[in-house]
Amino acid sequence: MDLILWRHADATPGDEDGEDARKLSAKGRKQATQMAKWLEQRLPDSARILSGKLARDIETADALAALSGRKRIVRPDLGADASVAHLLVAADWPENRHPVVLIGHQPTLGRLASLLLFGEEQNLTIRKGAVWWLTNRRRGDGGEERDAPPVVLRAVICPDFL
Repeated sequence: MDLILWRHADATPGDEDGEDARKLSAKGRKQATQMAKWLEQRLPDSARILSGKLARDIETADALAALSGRKRIVRPDLGADASVAHLLVAADWPENRHPVVLIGHQPTLGRLASLLLFGEEQNLTIRKGAVWWLTNRRRGDGGEERDAPPVVLRAVICPDFL
């Protein structure tokens, strides 16, 4: 399974409507579009796009959905306060046979990446708009190499470098 962790792009500062009302800034819309173009060139058609219900999550997801024609799936449990366990359940990791693009927040995305790569939750920084692409190497058919890591980091890409 491929799990693509995508931190929402840059957002406007909070105002009287609160943290949940923040939308993408002009910079964030540009970041989301750049990353969406990069992802679209690499994702198979079977990939699913999951996001929380916050405006900045949906806008980030919509950048990819608009390019690819894929539907985004909004999951209210994937908000800024979601736990690592919530993200794993939402993605159906590692059983899902289709790639999942999971749009989320810090520090949870970084803690999820740490858990999958190193076996424990630690604070890793994922920059705004950046993608971490992880692959589960467990196939369940007995063909895995005994010393091969079960999760491989395929790519880390930041929109500022595209």
